[in-house]
Amino acid sequence: MSEKLRIGALGLTHDHVWRSLADLRASPLGDLVAAADPNPPLLERVRSDYDCRAVFESYEEMLGRTELDAVYVYADNATSVDLVEMAAEEGLHVMVEKPMADSLVGADLMVAAARTAGVQLMVNWPFAWRPELRHALGMVSAGEIGRVTGLRYRAAHCGPKELGCSPYFYNWLYDAELNGAGALMDYCSYGAALARYVLGQPSRVTGIVGRLAKDYITVDDNAVILMQWSRAMAIAEASWTQIGHLTSYVTAIYGTEGTIVVEPPPHARVLLATREHDQGIEVNVPELPPELGSATGYFLNQLTRGAPIEGLCSAEVGRDAQEILEAGLVAATTGSTVSLPLPVSYL
Repeated sequence: MSEKLRIGALGLTHDHVWRSLADLRASPLGDLVAAADPNPPLLERVRSDYDCRAVFESYEEMLGRTELDAVYVYADNATSVDLVEMAAEEGLHVMVEKPMADSLVGADLMVAAARTAGVQLMVNWPFAWRPELRHALGMVSAGEIGRVTGLRYRAAHCGPKELGCSPYFYNWLYDAELNGAGALMDYCSYGAALARYVLGQPSRVTGIVGRLAKDYITVDDNAVILMQWSRAMAIAEASWTQIGHLTSYVTAIYGTEGTIVVEPPPHARVLLATREHDQGIEVNVPELPPELGSATGYFLNQLTRGAPIEGLCSAEVGRDAQEILEAGLVAATTGSTVSLPLPVSYL
């Protein structure tokens, strides 16, 4: 590899791409050298705002004409499957935005492609770079609340369009074929990944979906997934109809010896309740080193060191989170509880 990693962007319709490209622009480890997307206005934005001169409307043309070390994949969930497979076949390392695919079949194809090619595959979960969440997970790993018995994560806002997402983004979020579902795929994915990371893969999954307020879409705007283990349970909640942010992005982790609550910005704090402090006390949260402060920082650092992608953003956790989402959809459709692993007949 060259001194600085040569990065290409495959797809620009996922609005999270602009944050990752900004982080890349500031990184000493890599450069954005090419971008591809079928939408000319997005190519003009990446050209003007990120000084990327090699832009292509064809993904295949970019991969065929540009020397790269790795790619960022920021397309809709269905297209991302094809793009990861294409990049892996070219021997390129890949970072793909969560939830990695539109289906479990797609996620399995991505993992298989990366393994066959011997390249790294990272699934970016944006909350993984929040110091407060990362510190809380460290406390859990250290046994500070004993054995984990429960976890709850709610991701919610007033809706992609209402929140100000671009039409390039919300149009495919509202398309069941491109997204895989609606709010369930978009936002239950976070809770599924977090539960899988902390507790391993559940044995049973139940799901509920509904279109409660947004009559102009055809997919679910609210969803709940309940996960079960032999001695633990977890809840992933998603809403595109919540007014205000009072209960948004709050993580609660319950253990035999304590409870941890993680509050997102602007409070960005960790509270620990124990038998001695049943109302909870605030825990000091240290700053993260640069290699853990962003998806770009971690991805490029691991590639530079020749180290594997581990933890919450590993391909294994991403794939298992996809299975939980699929089981939640099956359960919501059939009105039953679904056992994991999913049998082939479901796929």
